Amino acid sequence: MTVFLLILGLAMILFGANYLTEGASDLAKRMRVSDFVVGLTVVAMGTSMPEFVVSFMSALQGKADLAVGNVVGSNLFNTLLILGVTALIAPLKYTRDNLKKDIPFGVLASVVLFVVASDTIIDRASFNVISRSEGLLMLGFFIIFLVYTIYSAQGPRKKASSKTPVQVKRKLWLSLTLVAGGLIGLVWGGNLFLDQAVRIAQHFGLSESVIAVTLLAGGTSLPELFASVVAAYKKKPGLALGNVIGSNIFNIFLVLGASATLTPLATGDIIPADMVALIVSSLLLFVCVYTFKRGALDRTEGIIFILLFVGYILWLIHR
Repeated sequence: MTVFLLILGLAMILFGANYLTEGASDLAKRMRVSDFVVGLTVVAMGTSMPEFVVSFMSALQGKADLAVGNVVGSNLFNTLLILGVTALIAPLKYTRDNLKKDIPFGVLASVVLFVVASDTIIDRASFNVISRSEGLLMLGFFIIFLVYTIYSAQGPRKKASSKTPVQVKRKLWLSLTLVAGGLIGLVWGGNLFLDQAVRIAQHFGLSESVIAVTLLAGGTSLPELFASVVAAYKKKPGLALGNVIGSNIFNIFLVLGASATLTPLATGDIIPADMVALIVSSLLLFVCVYTFKRGALDRTEGIIFILLFVGYILWLIHR
């Protein structure tokens, strides 16, 4: 019964995120926001919404290590496993924006998380915690990233966007219903998924941090996985790369920033070494520009990414 409720909660999260994204996209179009900006902001946030709900609910219920572990695990899942699997389907070519903005910001996000969650190393403290002030700092980084991204995207598209007629298939009431239903599904499903995951962890004697990095992270990263695989099959692998990098930035700056602002997040069994793994995985995207098939993440590198992810999970379970 616990497994059934876990799957039911996950399904509600995924469907809720989808409906929220669809409804919000319609509303954004009605306000004459360009399709590019809608996809970059609303849709990208929608794929990160499961992580946001699970982490926020975890923080609200005093399970901080679940909140932190969910984000750390999701980002490693996104970078190493999702991009690895996607690269097996089609090589992921880097764009100029990926190299100049997206990947550097992704590395910055990982470095910031390491700094704010390494009190035992930096301050010689007895435990690691992300404070409210650090949460506000991360939210500040998120706002800077969002404003800069929207501003840089609007420039060359401003004239084209103003001439593009608004085309919304759904009526306003239906768009609002999708948004409301999506939010309900996310909140209810997030609570259900979280409760059952904790029960499973306790049953097998696993720490909540381990279950967060594995089960929670994998479950909440399913939207990114589906979106990336579909993009690769449709011969648009670049969309997969941008989606994953953007989602990783949202997870750290928005999800953890908002959760830590709500309540300080003690990292529990998530140690600085896990944050270092995040930084390394982000830097690997830079390295892949110059190895094997230059300017792209190819199949060989995809296999390496998948093996690194499997190795990390095995190390996590047995450490």
